[in-house]
Amino acid sequence: MSQALSKKSASRRDALKTLLLATAVATVGISAPFHAFAENKTVKVGIMGGEDENVWAVVAEQAKKNGLDLELVIFNDYNQPNEALERKEIDANSFQHKPYLDAQVDQHGYKISVAGYTAVWPIGVYSRKIKDLGELKEGAVVGVPNDPSNEGRALRVLEEKELIKLRPDAGVLATPIDIIENPKKLDIKELDAGVVGRSIDDLDIAIVNNDWALKADLTPTDAIAWESNVDNPYNNFIAVRTDDLDSDWVKALVASYQNDAVKAELDRAYKGTGIPAWE
Repeated sequence: MSQALSKKSASRRDALKTLLLATAVATVGISAPFHAFAENKTVKVGIMGGEDENVWAVVAEQAKKNGLDLELVIFNDYNQPNEALERKEIDANSFQHKPYLDAQVDQHGYKISVAGYTAVWPIGVYSRKIKDLGELKEGAVVGVPNDPSNEGRALRVLEEKELIKLRPDAGVLATPIDIIENPKKLDIKELDAGVVGRSIDDLDIAIVNNDWALKADLTPTDAIAWESNVDNPYNNFIAVRTDDLDSDWVKALVASYQNDAVKAELDRAYKGTGIPAWE
């Protein structure tokens, strides 16, 4: 082989090596979902105490794979997590739906945004007197939670099931005065959210929040109807400060929740009543 030909072959080999190296680097870049952190980034996440602690323990395991160390901060008062987030005492929280956040923003001016959806807990209709809503008689007594967000939600369920009709502009904070049609003359009893489920024996039907249903020993098989989860405004989510919304750690945090391992734990912890809201 001539010297010129040898040099040409070597040049081609070098070019091929360069191409293969560039392809490998590009492939690694495509497969990595987030920019690598210099070291695992610590993120403080505010959650509510209870079953959600078990779910977020699994999220924390998934987060390590995405370069995050999660520090879970437990709250027992719904008014605290958004205030803590606004004050930068935590980096994110996960406990609320959009109507609740909207009300908090209107009241306090928080600069907080939705980062990614977690789960939805459809509100259930329970009864120990009937097996089907079609059996409801005129004047039946209906228990609903009396806090603004959940009362409106309960009344929406009654409207969804064609038992009442609300004013078109009633919004998510509807109350019984917004009922414009009540053909069965249902007697709406406004009760504390924690009392509705426990009062089921005194009611014809009770519309009970998921967490309070568990505390009242009501199981999914006790429900005679469920709120639809299609286009449900009550999907829960991970919230962050608006300034952080496009950060890589936020994307990593959301991905740490939205996966099959967490989905399985949701089902186990909430006995089938917690449904993934990201699918």
